This record gives sequence, C-alpha cells and structure tokens, in this order.
Amino acid sequence: MSKRPFDIDVAAERIREAIKSYPKAAMFALADDGYDSPFEQLVACIISIRTRDEVTVPTARRLFKLARTSAEMSRLDAQAIDAAIHACSFHEAKAAQIRKIAERVEAEHAGALPCDFETLTSFAGVGPKCANLVLGIACGEPALGVDIHVHRVTNRWGYVQGTTPERTMAALESKLPRAYWVEINRLLVPFGKHICTGSRPHCSTCPVLDMCRQVGVEGHR
Repeated sequence: MSKRPFDIDVAAERIREAIKSYPKAAMFALADDGYDSPFEQLVACIISIRTRDEVTVPTARRLFKLARTSAEMSRLDAQAIDAAIHACSFHEAKAAQIRKIAERVEAEHAGALPCDFETLTSFAGVGPKCANLVLGIACGEPALGVDIHVHRVTNRWGYVQGTTPERTMAALESKLPRAYWVEINRLLVPFGKHICTGSRPHCSTCPVLDMCRQVGVEGHR
C-alpha cells in the first residue's frame, strides 16, 4: 500500500487514543502518583534499568515507603535498600548505587538534586536516557528519553535512521518538535510494548500504519 508522509502531530493524536487502555510507562506512572521529585525519578529510573515496568513500579513504591528524599535514603544501609528492591534486575549493585547517589546529593547539593544534565550523568550508571527522563518528567525541561521502544519504533516508522539509541536521540533532537520531546517516551513505551512490538508487531491494528514505512518488519500480525 502507498504510504502518506509521516505527520507526527497526527501520529501522536492517534497513539494517545490507542494506548489509553494500557498501563503507563513506569516513570510517568510514578510521577502521576506523586513520586515526581528529581531524586525520586532518578532512583526510579535506576530501578527500571533492565527491568520490566510491571516490576519497576511496585518495587519503586516499596522503596519509597522507606525513604523518598536523599536524606532519608542515605540513612538506610545498602542491605535495607536491597531488600526493598530485590525484585528488580541487578538489585545488589543498584542498592549500593542508590545509596551512594543519596550520600552525594546530601554532601554536594544540600539534599536538592539539581536539574542539570552534567550533574545527573556524573553519577555512576546514569546515562543520557535516565538523565533526560528526570529532566523531562521531574524538571519540566524539554529532554528526550530514548529507550529501546522509542529507538525501535521511530526507526521502524522511517521517521529517523539511528543504529543505536544514542544516534536515534541525536536524530530526534534534529527532527522531532520540542513539544514532543518528553511525551514521545510516554507514548511509545506502551505503544512499543503492546502494539509496535519487537517481534511480529500488530500492524493490522496499528493506528499509524498508513504512515509507517515498516522498516525491518519481516513478519507481523
């Protein structure tokens, strides 16, 4: 079938409707529950690494019942943090990492984690994706959080061409309107998990099939 030019405004409107019945992306779900400070969002993103959203959300909530600020978190030992987040991947390493971040935020920033990309990425294990999600969700700054879903879907659309999430982020920064820089992650995480899946995507029910170039799609439903 012939494809119409890709219109991101139309795509966003259709995808908003299509994902209404699906769970929200983890960090957005936690922010909507009130866990929306930069420190809480950074901790949640660390928990989310290599961990499914359905595990990340209850795990983060369990930890935040014990501590929500860097001061409270730094008073916990790594074993207590580990016990709270044991369901996530690499929980022991993440527990030590979270405690070290809390200690640094207290010592270097008087308990107030700044909305600053360089500061966020100065913490061990915090890359551009987590830093930008914190900036976008907690700080209200236009920042692109490119995870595997955003990377896969936008390349499958043919909207950008990037061989890695980092290259996709650079391509999106040049093309995607800034108004969508935060929302693109909110939209494409559930869209990528439930509709535009990694293997055999649901092209027959996709709301943007008429625009999608289906790059790399060999089989679909």
